[in-house]
Amino acid sequence: MLNRKQIIDRHHPIIKRIEPLSPLSIGNKEFGFSCDFTGLQTYPEMYETPLGTQSNWGWHYTGGPNLFSEKDIVFQQYDTYGRQVDYPMKPEGKDEAYHWLRQNPHRLQLGRVSFRFLTSNHQVIQPDEITDIHQRLNLWTGTVESKFIVDGEPVQVKTACHSDDGVIAVQVLSPLLKDKRIQVFTLFPSPDITHNSWSKAIHPDWENDDRHLTAYQSLSDRAGLITRKMDQDQYCVRWDWNNGSIEQTGVHEYTLASDGSADCLEFSVSFAREEPSAVKPKEVFESSGSFWENFWQTGAALDFSESTDSRAIELERRVVLSQYLTAIHSGGSLPPQETGFMYNSWFGKFHLEMHWWHAAHFPIWGRKEFLENSLEWYHSILPQAKELAKSQGYTGARWPKMVGIDGRQSPSPVAPGLIWQQPHPMALAEMCYQVNPSFDFLKRFQSVVFEAADFMVSYAHYDEKKEAYVLGPPLIPAQECHYIHESINPPYELEYWKYGLEIAIKWAERLQVPVNPMWLRVAGSMAKPRHEQGVYLAHEKCFNTFTEKNHDHPSMLGALGILPGTLVDWEIMRNTLYKVKEVWDWESAWGWDFPMCAMTAARLGERELAIDFLMMEATKNTYLVNGHNYQRPGLTAYLPGNGGLLTAVAMMACGWNGSSDHQCPGFPHDGNWSVKWEGLHSLL
Repeated sequence: MLNRKQIIDRHHPIIKRIEPLSPLSIGNKEFGFSCDFTGLQTYPEMYETPLGTQSNWGWHYTGGPNLFSEKDIVFQQYDTYGRQVDYPMKPEGKDEAYHWLRQNPHRLQLGRVSFRFLTSNHQVIQPDEITDIHQRLNLWTGTVESKFIVDGEPVQVKTACHSDDGVIAVQVLSPLLKDKRIQVFTLFPSPDITHNSWSKAIHPDWENDDRHLTAYQSLSDRAGLITRKMDQDQYCVRWDWNNGSIEQTGVHEYTLASDGSADCLEFSVSFAREEPSAVKPKEVFESSGSFWENFWQTGAALDFSESTDSRAIELERRVVLSQYLTAIHSGGSLPPQETGFMYNSWFGKFHLEMHWWHAAHFPIWGRKEFLENSLEWYHSILPQAKELAKSQGYTGARWPKMVGIDGRQSPSPVAPGLIWQQPHPMALAEMCYQVNPSFDFLKRFQSVVFEAADFMVSYAHYDEKKEAYVLGPPLIPAQECHYIHESINPPYELEYWKYGLEIAIKWAERLQVPVNPMWLRVAGSMAKPRHEQGVYLAHEKCFNTFTEKNHDHPSMLGALGILPGTLVDWEIMRNTLYKVKEVWDWESAWGWDFPMCAMTAARLGERELAIDFLMMEATKNTYLVNGHNYQRPGLTAYLPGNGGLLTAVAMMACGWNGSSDHQCPGFPHDGNWSVKWEGLHSLL
């Protein structure tokens, strides 16, 4: 048995100065709250990463849900083997509707909770006047413990989130409380996204006070309720505290001031759709501690402490923190946005082609229930997915790419042309089934798997000359720098199409229902990916794959690594892997590309190369002090990287179906790696 607490204790994040890229976060799968060095959101202007309070239930439509629809934009038509198929790719003069549909619905920033520290003459203290910062995120309890000096006096803050509800609890200890020099306030931004630019839209709008309403109701001398309204949407925020009183200090700002009776202030802030019940801070701290201790004591664990490779301890840190972050941000009832609950990326929507990268690790780490939460969502959008397929002349259900909670596709120059999200729910459901086979589970997700398969055979085109089924055009591969009207037969998509259909066939057999004969026919006759000069091309017509197109995702590698590679020649894929290593523009790659390459190397038996890819020194393979995978300015948290890392490490440690052994087949056997693990499951 591994000493799990000892493993976790090695990696509690510690902050000793303002870390503009690394606010800490707490949460519970459905709600998240990130904080600065004070334990609240006191100095957001000091942070490049926006400080967020978000949930899976908090969404907003500017002007109401029916302000625009797809009928208000012009679709681009693409020839699809003799017929025209519509895709919402460009605004074509309908800019207002186009941008509204991209931005709505969007996740709400539910409100900022901050300290206000005062000097003896009641002037507001600035962040550079605060010294002796020492903050620790206790991973075992989910508690942020913050200490610092304000105007010569110590301040200690503990912050935690309830394991089930959107409630944060705070305990403050300081002599400044008796002097009434610590206040706490909540401030609410406008709900609208006011910039069409993605990079600007990540920041809340603190102007436009007339676009929303905030009202306060006293519930008792120690409790109050704030009601928020914007267009047709609303939610509630409840405060409970042990001393002091709340008063309105701005149009959308309310301040809790202690009464000076004690040097301890405790309060809880509850965010909910409807009026929440009272929750005492003690309940929140106990709930958080119980949840996180159980989280770490169950599921899988890895220990690299006896390894002598200099990269081992850093890899262990990334593994531990990635488990924590994905549990908060990627384990809820919706597929997560790529920044989770930290802040809005791509207008707060989620990308279904990233769902695998966020969540595939959960079942193989023994936590399949975290994945099942978001798999359920596909049931809710099945009608929209079937309508999308029908509108394009296909059968079955076509999953969109960039979506909000309503399941409607977003217009985009790229998103509507992608297809690699289509087999994701099939593969994810199969992963859950493999770790815990159940007839009831098969019945539960039968419609999701079968409808997805029906679209896949409808979408594939039989090429008489090749005597095989081909994919595209129109199509944009996972490597998004290719044109929709040119791309045909990208290797990863070909392999994934076959793999997904084979899952549907297995499910029909397990359920003892007739197999759609087209599933068998298409799965058995997929075109093989094209190779030239001993390497696989990005797609059949991309002869400049390793010259002009050697940027973005090297997704041709995904055909063997993520997937078993039944359509590819392994030696050609080995050549391709080494070619990618040599010529790829790694500054243009993304966080999940590094674990993807590591998985390909592992399947090929290239153990040292697997570690080299996983731990490559590259900007987008950076893991910050808070554990988030940094990509670039404006995208300082990228959860697909964290999830991909966990999947790759589990695969390298435990193996995959058909691997020669299940004892670290992806780690070097050079004597420098000692990898102890328990509770992992093989990758499919």
